[in-house]
Amino acid sequence: MTRRGAGPPPAGPYGLVLLDFDGTLADSFPWFCRVLDGVADRYGFRRVAPGEVEDLRRLGARAILRRLQVPAWKLPLIARHMRALAARDAEEIGLFPGIPGLLARLAAAGLRLAVVTANREATVRRVLGPESAARIDAFACGAPLFGKARRFRALVRAGGLPPERVICLGDELRDAEAAAACGLAFGAVAWGYTRPDALAALRPAHLFATPEAVAETLAPRRAAA
Repeated sequence: MTRRGAGPPPAGPYGLVLLDFDGTLADSFPWFCRVLDGVADRYGFRRVAPGEVEDLRRLGARAILRRLQVPAWKLPLIARHMRALAARDAEEIGLFPGIPGLLARLAAAGLRLAVVTANREATVRRVLGPESAARIDAFACGAPLFGKARRFRALVRAGGLPPERVICLGDELRDAEAAAACGLAFGAVAWGYTRPDALAALRPAHLFATPEAVAETLAPRRAAA
């Protein structure tokens, strides 16, 4: 992984941050809810019932797929369709408040940043905008729903850092599972798809309430000389 440019060594415990996109950087959940019924009708799985959303936000991806009766063989087709919809609607998806500032602070502190997502790189760059996208050192896009661990391992190898110097930031239980499979720290963010209490039950290395809390942990401000 090529570093963006010269900068100070990180002051915090980590040197590489693996970033989920949807629900972590991008506030895409409202968009997801808007398009889901149409996707369900197209691929023949059950629509989400009124009042069911909060229950689903406590579950992992596999449990959600079982609840909605999604056949496993259809997952690649559904994922491809969702990527196309996200590309079509990228202008409707924004970043969470505080994310541009967080990325700027992490980059300024010397941390390397990588985005790992099922989305297309072009979509991710459009949502991030040129300034924030320029702060990302690597884009590992098009990851299968349950294929993040493989992407994590490749990025850790490319980064040349020991696993204890790498943290994954995500908002879903499958992000935590992928991090654990690779021996990496998991920083759960409380503002995404999965409810904070469900994330807390996993006992992540960190549970962040705000982007500012992430910045304070990963890029602590240096004491004045």
